[in-house]
Amino acid sequence: MTDADPVRLYRTVRLIRRFEERAIELVRAGHIVGGIHPYLGQEGIAAGVCAALDADDVVVGTHRGHGHVLAKGADPARMLAELCGRATGLNAGRGGSMHAADFGVGVLGANAIVGASGAIVTGAVWARRRRGADTVGVSFFGDGAVNEGMLLEAFNLAALWRVPVLFVCENNGYATTMPVAGAVAGSITGRAAAFGMPAAVVDGQDPEAVRDVAAAAVARLRAGGGGPELIEASTYRFDAHHTFEHVVRLDYRPPEEVARGRARDPVAIQGARLSAADRAAVDAEVERQLAAAVEFALASPEPDPAGALAHLYASGLTPRTGGG
Repeated sequence: MTDADPVRLYRTVRLIRRFEERAIELVRAGHIVGGIHPYLGQEGIAAGVCAALDADDVVVGTHRGHGHVLAKGADPARMLAELCGRATGLNAGRGGSMHAADFGVGVLGANAIVGASGAIVTGAVWARRRRGADTVGVSFFGDGAVNEGMLLEAFNLAALWRVPVLFVCENNGYATTMPVAGAVAGSITGRAAAFGMPAAVVDGQDPEAVRDVAAAAVARLRAGGGGPELIEASTYRFDAHHTFEHVVRLDYRPPEEVARGRARDPVAIQGARLSAADRAAVDAEVERQLAAAVEFALASPEPDPAGALAHLYASGLTPRTGGG
């Protein structure tokens, strides 16, 4: 059922924002090795889409996937432990920032391969529907994925087999440092039209606008028979593509453009719909939760190297070590 509560929607965008800010602090302190791809500025998309989903629905995210995992209901403490590579993480420290999964809440994984989310979720939802489940799937991807063959093949199969998948393009204007105008011929929604998929463009900075468009699409998908749909959510990435930019200081976005993008903040937009008291209460709750999450993550043990080859096979088979 669609979650229409403005307070809960604000809590989700605020949780994602503060989670990412705390994660960046842990990167700088050396607790998260290798850095992260911050979701700052795009919180309204994950929050709005996931508010339109049921608990049994499934999502597959991207390398910039923390927001999707949290919005679908994963535990922030275990997610932060995962980023820190700890044994208490969602995936026992094996997934890290770009591969976190929580099957218990329908997160089939973040994915570092650009465009791969579409193929994974199409297959997963097709299989669940064949078993009689009332499942809808969501594939999140960026504008940089819309020219990838794997994603276009997923469009084709989902349309051909009438698989109820909502493809969500988070168009933040850049594929790493490449402006979308220099990489995408035609339009993103035009790609959906080529496969007979209905498509809509929504303001990704407005969490309620995203939720409403997503809810209408999910209702049609759940009714069955119509096949997949696409949403292009226009957004802006407030921070770096990756935290390595905090060191190398890449110069590809004019300061005035960044200022314009930051002027439409999804946290502020949704927060303005709450009373001051409600907003303050949510903010305080989120701070308490994330303070506890940081404490949990940093106090958690690192994985035992002796178990490095565990979990490679679904059967539980563990390969033999050594030998050349």
